[in-house]
Amino acid sequence: MLSAAALSALLLASAAKHFDDPGFFAPVVPDFLCRDDTGERLNSPLAVLSREEWVALSGLLEAGAAVGLLIPATRRAAAGCVAAMFTAFLAGHLDALRKAYRPDGSPGQRRAHTLRLPLQAPLIAWAWSLRNPVRR
Repeated sequence: MLSAAALSALLLASAAKHFDDPGFFAPVVPDFLCRDDTGERLNSPLAVLSREEWVALSGLLEAGAAVGLLIPATRRAAAGCVAAMFTAFLAGHLDALRKAYRPDGSPGQRRAHTLRLPLQAPLIAWAWSLRNPVRR
């Protein structure tokens, strides 16, 4: 299926960018998920990984999901997982948008995060659409 292959390619490209340019994704990881080993703030119960570890983990998850989309036997489950993953990413995009509009946020951050957030909706819909097999 061409649509599954296209989403797989997008996920693989994104996964590669997680490791080539992790700073691109770092602002999208909410602070409450990030472990602080400096002692400057208390860690939330969900702060089990550092920001860098979350970026790497999400890159690995995207790569695995990309492979799952290419295998007909796993496509339905992988597509559901990708839709859930993109939905979970909304929290990070909202957090990054909130930070961008603080007084110390830059116009570039505001522009980037204002554009990135609404892109999640078509990605979620695209992944969800792959859960249904094509009828011939």
